[in-house]
Amino acid sequence: MPVSTLVYGTRTPVDVLALAAHPDDVELCAGGTVCRLVEQGRTVAVVDFTRGELGSRGTPELRIEESRAASVILGLTARENLGLPDGDLQSTKENQLAVIRAVRRYRPRIVLANAPECRHPDHPAAAKLATDALFYGGLRMVETAEDDGAAQTPHRPDHVLHYMQSVPFTPTLVVDVSAAWAQRTRALLAFASQFDGTGYEAKPEETATFIANPDFMAFVEAQARTYGYRTGATFGEPFLYRHGPLGVDDLFAALAKEKAFK
Repeated sequence: MPVSTLVYGTRTPVDVLALAAHPDDVELCAGGTVCRLVEQGRTVAVVDFTRGELGSRGTPELRIEESRAASVILGLTARENLGLPDGDLQSTKENQLAVIRAVRRYRPRIVLANAPECRHPDHPAAAKLATDALFYGGLRMVETAEDDGAAQTPHRPDHVLHYMQSVPFTPTLVVDVSAAWAQRTRALLAFASQFDGTGYEAKPEETATFIANPDFMAFVEAQARTYGYRTGATFGEPFLYRHGPLGVDDLFAALAKEKAFK
């Protein structure tokens, strides 16, 4: 079983748990949403599946340091890294149990997970691993224990949302992150080794990548502006609701935000 490392904070039940293939996935795709949730008084934890050891820039040790700094900026309750193999995120029983242990520990009501389709194979693989683990984690016959040997009880979140990555989908909802855009950008740029314009001095062998080039941040902003504009916000983060439809018992509360463009 891979050894999970507590990167930041205290392991405790939270309102929202964000799962990610790599450190910086959450900051890049759902960082503004996390900032807004924390501002609204919700507790949020992040569980990164890998240390990003196959990354073309930086080192796993540096990525851990960067994720710790980003956690402070986001206001996370906790962050841990499962130490699963980067580039090999299969939904094996061993990997599922590692994720199940984390989900049962944090017991979230809402889970944010990687996109079901993306140019990077680890991202849809992480989405499958996450959703398989979320299902099996609700079964009492699947037994797990804490590090001290205490048996964990089953848990399955009420809602699962996939955040958008490099491949667009038709979102179920878009979170207005305009007020948090500067904060989430600071959190993202805490991963200085992964992006251009951060002051990181790349080694000669650390070549440009899909995300480490001058145009990438413009793409990130353009995507957020696109979905924000469609919903009457400056910046928006799109999500796909898993296993809809989403039930409501107060239609006016669910549709409280006025539509900007009628």
